[in-house]
Amino acid sequence: MADLSYHHGTRLSESNETPVLVQVEQTAVVGLLGTAPDADPLKFPLNTPVLLKGTPADAVGIGDAGTLKDAIDDVFDQIGAYTVVIRVEEGLDLAATMSNLVGDATARTGVHALLKSEPMLGIKPRLIAAPGFTSGDGVTANPVVAELIGVLDKLNAKAYVDGPDTTDAAALAYRALINSQRVEVIDPKVLVYDTTLNAAVARPASARFAGVQARVDKTLGFWHSASNKAINGIVGVTRPITYGEHSNYLNENHVSTIINTGSGFITWGSRSATDDDLWVFSSVRRTADFINEAIEKAYMEFVDKPFSAANVKLMIESGNAAMRTFIAEGAIIGGKVWLAQDLNDPIQMASGRITLSLDFEPPAPMEDIRFIAHRNIEYYLELTKQALQAAA
Repeated sequence: MADLSYHHGTRLSESNETPVLVQVEQTAVVGLLGTAPDADPLKFPLNTPVLLKGTPADAVGIGDAGTLKDAIDDVFDQIGAYTVVIRVEEGLDLAATMSNLVGDATARTGVHALLKSEPMLGIKPRLIAAPGFTSGDGVTANPVVAELIGVLDKLNAKAYVDGPDTTDAAALAYRALINSQRVEVIDPKVLVYDTTLNAAVARPASARFAGVQARVDKTLGFWHSASNKAINGIVGVTRPITYGEHSNYLNENHVSTIINTGSGFITWGSRSATDDDLWVFSSVRRTADFINEAIEKAYMEFVDKPFSAANVKLMIESGNAAMRTFIAEGAIIGGKVWLAQDLNDPIQMASGRITLSLDFEPPAPMEDIRFIAHRNIEYYLELTKQALQAAA
């Protein structure tokens, strides 16, 4: 009870010392960057995040020209996900358009416009693609991808980028120019039937992979890999990838791909373009990002409250309650929150600083399932026993 002044009688007040709720924000939010030169400039202004709430009607006014219309269709073929669209100006040539996509960090244009999504829309894009502008030759790093990496780190987001779609060697050379736990390389392109041309046309696969991960987040959970999932709306791929040695070669070198083992086209590969083996799996990186962010945001409730045993106890209990929930859902294998005394000496605490420790372990995808097959000639004894019983 805060009021310590004199009072004769009884008083009651409700305690606000209750555990905070740790909640993960929306994870299945796609962010698309591209061009749409004949779009409605009022509905889709340049370098401005626009939220599509998951229905094709939201995209009315984007126009037919440029890359955004196809990219939106690629995502919505997988699921009606929240999709943040950022339109950049189409330049006189590809190089000029690429410069517009790289944008300016100070003016927050191009890829930097993604950072305006949360303050403007109240939502963060988590699965980023800029189909048509993220490929390369394997000799020089793609400038859009290079600029995007820093933005991904700020958003705790993931980007799907498109390989060169020529040869396996070119795909590996392209991947070797990227080092980020939040970038996944996709090769080859997909074939989509075009009702205007009455023919199958090649399209970058990145937006479809983003849509698949959004569908996985919604139906299974953000801790699930997007690998080994159906890709809707495609009729083929530009370069067939055979399951086995061929797909292994790409996946081992951190290039995700598309295979068909007789049941339709599926995503294949869970590894990001990083050399850090502990964080190589995309689902592990994303799970850690979302839980770290949820914990950090929830504990804003405690900022500037006075030091007390009750408040510290609530902080620890709130974190452990969240970990139990994450464990029960399958998002993590285990986790806990504690107060380490050696990190919290009186001088630090008198200065207003408290340090909580936490650990948790996201589940890695079971990428390599092995069997050991044995012969057992003892089964002949069972066979003869059955034959003798049948003859009796």
